[in-house]
Amino acid sequence: MVGVDVGGTFTDLFFYDEASRSFKTGKVPSNRGNEAVGFLDGLRSVCDLASLGAVVHGTTVGTNALLERKGARIGLITTQGFRDVLEMRRRDRRATWGLWGDFEPVVPRDMRLEVEERVLADGTVRQPVAPDRVREAAEELLRRGARALAIVFINAYANDANERAALEAARAVWPNDHVGASTQILPEIREFERSSTTALNAYLQPVVGSYLGKLDAALKEERFSGSFHIVQSNGGVMSTATARHLPVRTALSGPAAGVIAATAICKAAGYDNIITGDLGGTSFDVSLVADGVPALAAQTTIDFGLVIRTPMIEISTIGAGGGSIASVDSGGMLQVGPESAGSVPGPVCYGQGNDRPTLTDANVVLGRINAERPIGGKLQRLDVESAKAAIETHVGKPLGIDPMEAAEAIVRIANARMAGAIRLVSIERGHDPQIFTAVPFGGGGALHVGALIKDVGLKSALVPRFPGVTSALGCVIADVRHDQVLTVNLDLDTFDPGALDERMVAAGRDARAVVEEAGLSVSQIDVVYEFDMHYLGQTHTIGVPLPVTLDAGTTGLTREIVRDAFESAYQKAFSRLLPGIGVRIVSLRTAAIGRRLPFDLGVLAPEPSASIAAASRGSRQVWFDGTWHETAIYARLELPVGAEIDGPAILEQPDATTVVDPGLRARVDAFGNVIVEFLP
Repeated sequence: MVGVDVGGTFTDLFFYDEASRSFKTGKVPSNRGNEAVGFLDGLRSVCDLASLGAVVHGTTVGTNALLERKGARIGLITTQGFRDVLEMRRRDRRATWGLWGDFEPVVPRDMRLEVEERVLADGTVRQPVAPDRVREAAEELLRRGARALAIVFINAYANDANERAALEAARAVWPNDHVGASTQILPEIREFERSSTTALNAYLQPVVGSYLGKLDAALKEERFSGSFHIVQSNGGVMSTATARHLPVRTALSGPAAGVIAATAICKAAGYDNIITGDLGGTSFDVSLVADGVPALAAQTTIDFGLVIRTPMIEISTIGAGGGSIASVDSGGMLQVGPESAGSVPGPVCYGQGNDRPTLTDANVVLGRINAERPIGGKLQRLDVESAKAAIETHVGKPLGIDPMEAAEAIVRIANARMAGAIRLVSIERGHDPQIFTAVPFGGGGALHVGALIKDVGLKSALVPRFPGVTSALGCVIADVRHDQVLTVNLDLDTFDPGALDERMVAAGRDARAVVEEAGLSVSQIDVVYEFDMHYLGQTHTIGVPLPVTLDAGTTGLTREIVRDAFESAYQKAFSRLLPGIGVRIVSLRTAAIGRRLPFDLGVLAPEPSASIAAASRGSRQVWFDGTWHETAIYARLELPVGAEIDGPAILEQPDATTVVDPGLRARVDAFGNVIVEFLP
């Protein structure tokens, strides 16, 4: 099987043959706008497609469509009086202070139509929907150019009868499959979040559906007869059929795969508390893993006002990648990002027409990137002189410093932004960074490993064996997973455990069926449950994992089990309980997880014949802390297990470069990972 991660600059691949326990890695240029080209070029570079059993794909197509507002023109049919829910949001503002800033929903107001219907909060249907009126509204939206349709009725989570009737009526006139109701996407309380998630799902359906259709067709032309799957934002894998129906679940597909791989690598190496940092061409994605478990969030905001409520690995993203452009603002302050040169035209050193310096240009000028052996095979050589001239023109002269100082300043600013992102997910959430290990990966993460541990105070760093293709490896490792949610609104003291158990059993069987239909080999399927709960009078809920499983047609749920689980979760979150106040079960969350056969990371280990002498590639001058240092250069993949190298040193490999700063030591562990620590 092969994992494929399509990024903005490169398409990364990890091929694994289970029978022979052999693997290959690949990195080829992405083709922005026609990602299928890079996808197929990459597959051909590592394997014969006809012999493949499975392809698992991490994609940023949905993410980019949301960030760049390049989704489809869609229509919305909603309850009379509620057409502006998407625009009102949570009465939040783009800027905290002042009255400036604007927001344009993905559904323009003239594409949001109302129909008469009403369901009360207790599920009572006060006014049935008129199918004829729904058909008229759908036909009008088609005339106005809609390619997909979302149906969102108020309180539909309590009773979906009106939404089901409207969906049936709309499908009678809608020309494609891109039509859905909120209770199919998110049958959960909270009117804005349900509306936003349903609308964004429709917004992505034509885009993601078309992309996956092109890939399917191209794979068939190459005689591929295996299974094709997509990584979800929750770190699990789903079928392409599910991805077409629920494309909103691919919003953080690529970054999530990287977190899954980093977690597995570090767990095998004996590290349970890690902070991942995926540095690509345009962004730096950070996630914290405590006790070996990636943190899942119930919802995320892709951009201001674009709220998606579906389980996702908690990932914080900043615009600080290799292509981030450095500039001096009107106040004389050096800025790096968020504007990026992307893959086209790319950094100045690529020689493709850009004349504004980027973070990659700074690393090239400082000697940290080998200009004669750039990663990815995109170019034969990097243009150091043009990069240096651009830094001097746009940064050095405006600040009154020489080009080398300017290049180092660019790297320092980028490092400070990355450190800030790490503090956001660690210190600002109550975690002690001194017990965490940084895991930098992506094309550029290992270039900044020293700064990440020095600036934040992390205890060490672990650079994976193949940092540039870590997300692709995650595609191969990830379990098959399907999540679903259902609002139940039950008081803990009075609910009927037997009736709720029946609903949980039904939800578990439905989720299990989706995993079974995915068609990917798994060792077992686990069904896990979680409640969203709170004390009466509270607005927000906490997730309460339940110590029950789907077994022999029952979960064995009791009030005592629920109360103990709630009090344990609440005590852990807030260090206190609120005795005497009632407790409510708001929603039921069900996840079916198809456990993949364990991946033996030992296959990545260095060859027994490897040696430091054979790995040595001499030395070169590299700029650190305001001066040039004679720096040892090594071919990283040829270093043996147990090798120790004191900084300054640079470890080069085809998919990434690792920089070991002065004062740090790099050590190769049994899996070929590089552990970077402070010198004793």
